[in-house]
Amino acid sequence: MSDSVCGGIPCLWMRGGTSKGVFFRAADLPDDEKTRNALLLRIMGSPDPAQIDGIGGGDPLTSKVAILYPSSRPDADIDYLFLQVFVDQPLVVDTQGCGNILAAVGPAAIELGLFPARETETVLRIHMMNTGETATARIKTPGGIVSYEGSASIDGVPANHAPIPLLFEDLAGSMCGSLLPTGSVIDQIEGFGCTLIDNGMPCVILQAEDFGISGNESREYLDSNADLKTRLEAIRLTAGRLMGLEDVRQKSIPKMVLVAPPENGGVISTRSFIPHRCHASIGVFAAISVATACLLEGSPASLVARLPENETFRIEHPSGAADVLLTLEEDRSVASAGVLRTARKLMSGNVFPGPE
Repeated sequence: MSDSVCGGIPCLWMRGGTSKGVFFRAADLPDDEKTRNALLLRIMGSPDPAQIDGIGGGDPLTSKVAILYPSSRPDADIDYLFLQVFVDQPLVVDTQGCGNILAAVGPAAIELGLFPARETETVLRIHMMNTGETATARIKTPGGIVSYEGSASIDGVPANHAPIPLLFEDLAGSMCGSLLPTGSVIDQIEGFGCTLIDNGMPCVILQAEDFGISGNESREYLDSNADLKTRLEAIRLTAGRLMGLEDVRQKSIPKMVLVAPPENGGVISTRSFIPHRCHASIGVFAAISVATACLLEGSPASLVARLPENETFRIEHPSGAADVLLTLEEDRSVASAGVLRTARKLMSGNVFPGPE
């Protein structure tokens, strides 16, 4: 570590997509994973539902960490490790990536001095250490300075900001080894037909109507439905083993996604869980996995989806919709995916962890 804990640890507090997190240079954190994770729990204020003694916001969407390293690979400019800090449990996990926080990695790398900005626009290739894949981000840098001002908007975030296009290739099997880990489009678990899929994020996709709901309920209503969450968790535990993820009781994957017909002109309506609380929107990689599932004949997603005439899949969620661009092969398989996100620097300085 380059700075002592007593003197504070340099960091950025940033919004990436529809999430917020704290961004660190790897050199400013302990090398030992156990020591590092204990420190991050104190920084975020976990375990505590309100995270009152830390900088976390009492929600999985605002209890996230990005650690940035100089590139270790010739095909990337920066290495990015995502960590989900549980709110009410003493857990820090790296079993998944985060596409929303990814949107802020490029700006943060420049702000933290890990990558030089170019004139007008800076293109960064980001090695996502959680999964091994790379993403390409395009950052507005007029005069060699990151600009967060622009006209791009994403649902779930007020106001407009500079656009940050993210492009991905070879996402299939990011954590499970293949797009369909069981080899089947439909698996029966606990009496429910579901698709176990991994195109950037391991997801279990089920029809909402099978659970006696419309799939367009509010986040608050679904979070208060204890019976629904108990059934989803039972399915998740079995699905985790079937997907090769072993025991997922203390993991944030796979994500559970309930799908329904779209209500606002999109392709499909979603309610996703991360993994035990309903997401205010939907994660970037979960949205890509859902869009891909819409193309699988006979899957729960395909049965309710209204496929677009072009390659833009508008995935509806509680806060609006997320646009996923799928580049398709002749056989309708997915060749690559892209999304448009925004990010903003919220605070820069030193963070002071609480007592051990």
